[in-house]
Amino acid sequence: QVRLVESGGDLVQAGGSLRLSCRVSGFDLYHFGMGWFRQAPGKEREGVACISSRDGNSYYADSVKGRFTVSRDNDQRTIYLQMNSLKPEDTAVYYCATDFEGDPCNSVVGGVSVHAVDYWGRGTHVTVSS
Repeated sequence: QVRLVESGGDLVQAGGSLRLSCRVSGFDLYHFGMGWFRQAPGKEREGVACISSRDGNSYYADSVKGRFTVSRDNDQRTIYLQMNSLKPEDTAVYYCATDFEGDPCNSVVGGVSVHAVDYWGRGTHVTVSS
């Protein structure tokens, strides 16, 4: 059974840092692309960062470039999102996701709808106070 469980969300002041984790089970993390997405209250879900299944590189939304870093530990079956210089506009529920047939990066930087991604965690809340 495919399972993705996010953790690490918290309340943090603007300028602070958080590291989110997403532990997966039911599939081999090494073989598939992974993405981090977020949904702020009243807004559409959007892509934040990803590791591509096509070339193994990391890609980022313009709004987080230079501040967020995505990484993975295949042995721990976990992907991470290091978030630095947080801003109030980063407040959202953060989700990790994967797709076995496509590349989640297509929904982060490729203009493809996030609804094309197949498997999602339940999310973790990040609140950034000003």
